[in-house]
Amino acid sequence: MGRGMQIMNLVLVKAAERYRKQITEYMEEWMASGELIVPKAVGKHDVHDFAIYCQNLEVTEPHDGLVPDSTYFCLDQDRDIIVGAVNIRHYLNASLLRTVGHIGDGIRPGERRKGYATAMIALALEKCRALGIDKVLMVCDRTNLASARSIIRNGGVLENELEDNGRVMQRYWIDLKKEGKQDAGAA
Repeated sequence: MGRGMQIMNLVLVKAAERYRKQITEYMEEWMASGELIVPKAVGKHDVHDFAIYCQNLEVTEPHDGLVPDSTYFCLDQDRDIIVGAVNIRHYLNASLLRTVGHIGDGIRPGERRKGYATAMIALALEKCRALGIDKVLMVCDRTNLASARSIIRNGGVLENELEDNGRVMQRYWIDLKKEGKQDAGAA
């Protein structure tokens, strides 16, 4: 991990009323950017109806090709802002195994290139460990070099590239059993 990681005061939090302002600001910045909101889970519902938004952030029962998942927002505690979000799928079906993976993540447009993605993925991997996921699949578009770097910095090993709807997707595996042994004293 980079030197900047040591001074970051980041924590993954679930959507809750106490974070309404921070999550709303986060989502409004994404919407104003005109970019595709990632992970998709955080952009499915209108954040301005916050109770409905929170109730529908996660999949609790498998249906329509979806599997149970958990969504977390990455809070920079020093600045009291949400810098990113992760959606962790508890297991993979055939479709998710091909081009989606266990973790979807995104950093808000104004907070990129500061090391947040690498740190946020490391926190998400701890959540994966707690779920009993030993090998984590992360997938990114081949043109998203920043995402690939963040995955590699967290132990991602490129397995292959697949085409999906005209885009070339890179599939990286992170072995948490192996990573846990290496990082045991580094946290």
